[in-house]
Amino acid sequence: MPELLTFFVILMAGVVFSEIFKRLHLPYVTALIIGGIIIGPSLLNIASVNEPILFLGSIGLIFLMFMAGSEIKLKSFKRAGKGVALLAALNGVIPFVVGYWIGSVFGLGSISSIVLGIVFISSSVAVIIPSLEARGIIHTRLGETIVSATVFEDIGSLLLLAFLMQSVAPQTPIPLIIYIPLIILLVFGLKKGIPQLERIYHYNKRGQDLWESKLRFIFVILIATVVLFEFMGMQAIVAGFIIGILLSDSIQGKVEEKIRTISYGIFIPTFFIVIGIQTDLSAFVGTASIMVTLAIVVGLIASKTVSGFVGGKLLGFSKRESLLIGFSTIPQLSTTLAVAFVAVEFGMINQGLAASLVVLSTVTTFIAPVAIRFLVAMGPQGSGKQVGTART
Repeated sequence: MPELLTFFVILMAGVVFSEIFKRLHLPYVTALIIGGIIIGPSLLNIASVNEPILFLGSIGLIFLMFMAGSEIKLKSFKRAGKGVALLAALNGVIPFVVGYWIGSVFGLGSISSIVLGIVFISSSVAVIIPSLEARGIIHTRLGETIVSATVFEDIGSLLLLAFLMQSVAPQTPIPLIIYIPLIILLVFGLKKGIPQLERIYHYNKRGQDLWESKLRFIFVILIATVVLFEFMGMQAIVAGFIIGILLSDSIQGKVEEKIRTISYGIFIPTFFIVIGIQTDLSAFVGTASIMVTLAIVVGLIASKTVSGFVGGKLLGFSKRESLLIGFSTIPQLSTTLAVAFVAVEFGMINQGLAASLVVLSTVTTFIAPVAIRFLVAMGPQGSGKQVGTART
């Protein structure tokens, strides 16, 4: 079976390149994407994307968004404060305008420019949380503000993409004026209904049977919600992210360990390698393509840093803490690649812009953790303990 051979090559590429890059102390995601580029049509041409592989990549995308959502604990929103909305608005609107402007300047077309603006809104919770945890500031006011604002930005960017697709290439006959409140109502219904279903399903279960029951429940709810959202014309990536958030408190202990093993062991690496295989290096031939990519990378970093800094100062944080907010919102990973994957599939952006977004993800996921580590080290006595202690 040629599909099985291709899947084997993809899994081997994930193992080999992740190990090589680990020894070089380079990001895991970068290893997988570059591995996909190397084995793909752009270089060695020993693997290509067919329908079964594309399906596995789509499953990996759903799990990626689900795991990104599961990193978020709902109770942290209550402690973050009202200023989070202001920070999220600044750190979303300003980058959106910059992204749209870059698209317009380079003649990408109105739809592609809007997609680029939507990408500029998002950040990566999956990169930010481990970086803040490693520096010991995740549970401070500063850390909770950063994470909460980033979550709002990610949800906002995903919903905007869904509404844009419903306007440009509708997947359901439901009018947009009804579609938006219907989706909001569905999310609130899931928030209320899932805990009730969970209690009923796990009733009278103990020990091994309980955590296996929890694992089955999470997978069933995830797939059921994705099917429901797609039936309503909403993209699966939105469903995966939202269900990840709603089930975040249930994903603990053995359940979390098993889900991470399945997700990051098989499906998520497959998605990143498929992204690499689909990346067309010929899109970078010519000065114009390089200039577009450079403008996107510089524009994203500058707009996120400046808007995050301004938002931090308005919330009463110090200059260093405000700068830390700005750099913490730079990384583009889960949502950016998810948007690129879906937008290419529906013809909303071309392969050249998709390749530029892959470069954006690779560069920013490398820069942001380094910047966070440097800024925390600049704190009093070189320790992160004094970072994020500002209170309102």
